[in-house]
Amino acid sequence: MILHSSITGTGKPFVILHGFLGMGDNWKTLANQFAEAGYQMHLVDQRNHGRSFHSDTFNYEVLAEDLKKYCQEHDLKDIVLLGHSMGGKTAMLFAMRYPEYINKLIIADIAPKYYAPHHQQILKGLTALSESHEARTSRGNADDFLKEYISDWGTRQFLLKNLYWQKDKTLALRVNLPVLKREVEVIGEGLPTQTVYEGATLFLNGLKSDYITEDDKPLIKTHFPAAEIIGIEKAGHWLHAENPKDFYSEVMKFLE
Repeated sequence: MILHSSITGTGKPFVILHGFLGMGDNWKTLANQFAEAGYQMHLVDQRNHGRSFHSDTFNYEVLAEDLKKYCQEHDLKDIVLLGHSMGGKTAMLFAMRYPEYINKLIIADIAPKYYAPHHQQILKGLTALSESHEARTSRGNADDFLKEYISDWGTRQFLLKNLYWQKDKTLALRVNLPVLKREVEVIGEGLPTQTVYEGATLFLNGLKSDYITEDDKPLIKTHFPAAEIIGIEKAGHWLHAENPKDFYSEVMKFLE
């Protein structure tokens, strides 16, 4: 089973991995800019997300294997690999397991450490939404319904991208919610100890986010001795959406 993706542009292959409950399409605007700069963009949906296949198995080992199969299927070598949040953990492990596939590695707002589960309220809201027929009769109804669980408008809009129309004229979620709820501990797992990637790596963190702290920098350097770590101003965890101009600029500087 090969991961679903949206491919645009021509040139050097550049693969982007989204975060938890996201999809490749979240990166479309930036991907168009990278495509204009001479890259063939691959916006990948990881398993149990977006339009990719659903599976009862969900952990970083299989996510990294999925990416390897995707690269083999599309004959991708010497890639630029960018991963955000959960996708960043996948990208880190993939780089350590299969460094021969990678030219440059970019990790957005995630460290190789353990994170305690912190998506419970979002998962509670999505579960309630999936069980409410009335809430799924329009996107407006779905948004109003989620307000009870998630006050932040931006987070709700991000989550609502998961909705699609079914034949019975109700909306449904693309994510495999039962498995993601069951395996939520897996999302926070740290990288295996003693794993190292020696290649060129850029870590970008939102300066309004607490996902990467000063205390995390020695651990990053242990796993990624060649890493640069750069903060993006006026941005939290969704740094690519909150400050796309500086995000794009720092990535291009690194690539050039």
